[in-house]
Amino acid sequence: MTIKNKVIEICKKAKLAATELATLPAAKKNKALLEAAKQIRKNSKKIIAANAKDVKSAAAKGQTKAFLDRLMLDEKRIEAIAKGLEEVARLPDPVGRVLEKWQRPNGLEINRISTPLGVIGIIFESRPNVTADAGALCLKSGNAAILRCGSESINSSLAIADCLKAGLKAAGINKDVITLIPFSDREAVDVMLNAVEYIDVIVPRGGKGLVKKVIEGSKIPMFQHLEGNNHTYIHSSADVKMTVDIVVNAKMRRTGVCGATETIVIDEKILKTHLPKIAEKLIEKGCEIRADEKAIKLDKRFKKAKAADWETEYLDSIVAVKVVKNFEEGLKFVKKYSSHHTDAIIANDKKLAERFLNEVDSAIVIHNSSTQFADGGEFGFGGEIGIATGKMHARGPVGPAQLCTFKYIVKGKGQVRGG
Repeated sequence: MTIKNKVIEICKKAKLAATELATLPAAKKNKALLEAAKQIRKNSKKIIAANAKDVKSAAAKGQTKAFLDRLMLDEKRIEAIAKGLEEVARLPDPVGRVLEKWQRPNGLEINRISTPLGVIGIIFESRPNVTADAGALCLKSGNAAILRCGSESINSSLAIADCLKAGLKAAGINKDVITLIPFSDREAVDVMLNAVEYIDVIVPRGGKGLVKKVIEGSKIPMFQHLEGNNHTYIHSSADVKMTVDIVVNAKMRRTGVCGATETIVIDEKILKTHLPKIAEKLIEKGCEIRADEKAIKLDKRFKKAKAADWETEYLDSIVAVKVVKNFEEGLKFVKKYSSHHTDAIIANDKKLAERFLNEVDSAIVIHNSSTQFADGGEFGFGGEIGIATGKMHARGPVGPAQLCTFKYIVKGKGQVRGG
């Protein structure tokens, strides 16, 4: 059987399974999630062994330190995956909710009801935890999931997918509800992007190359998870200690996640009081700082920033620093270079902070906190299928509720429409 035929067969089975899943009771879906969490814990050593193969292969190919960090699984991260499944199980069922209802003068009762999207295709690269996150969120929201990971995480992802399948079996749910394509040939992506009869939504989750390929090649609607060129703007009213704590966390907690701050924008007025303390902590943690001419005068360890640095999502221990005259210039800079993912302001001036929150057109805007909170789990969604940076349907962390659409149910008592 050719790759195309194999993928189409998976799609057909997912479409049939989605029809069954759409009307399953919440208790049954939750049982599958809880059983899957048990299987993740039970098979943690097997998952770690599979992950070690992926990490070894990626390292041999010369992948970056940040890339390897995104790929690596240990006991702590596996426990987080299991807990994430349990958290999704505890969430309210998003399917069948009455979103709005009203009665017309003619007596017709109109209800807007949340319903699953159908079949969701998730294409991702190096983070094997996406297998569990995406599978769980799709199951909870009544959607069948077709997962396609990159070659970098194939062994880890297959091991995790086996645990999800075991959960489905324990709950008596069709195994085709969650399927990880068991090979990493790029042709599989092309087939998915054209499977308009079977897949309702595509979610690309990865680097620029992957997202660009999906945008250019997909005939299916998408939740666009574009790059996180995120900013933390430090206003002149910002408290020094708070600023240092937030910025260091925003950049260095995990440099390879899409919520990491990539550019620090700072008011000229507080340059000498705030930046040296921030820089000392960042450099101490191994972060390279690429600064503009005003900032570079403060520290010879800074490298000169190039124009491309203002547009770069590093996903590494590198940060750009831009000095601005005042709030207006800072706001203008963030608006110009933001990728509309996550941007933050640190300020005690609440009026200007509100302006920033209202005027910056990003999926997530934050006041006095770290951009690393740009995460579905931190939002209480039990995880995320991605951070949608577009404006249609879903935006920001995509959790179970965002994986539902709606339909109108109209109830009457014999009404007919007049001329």
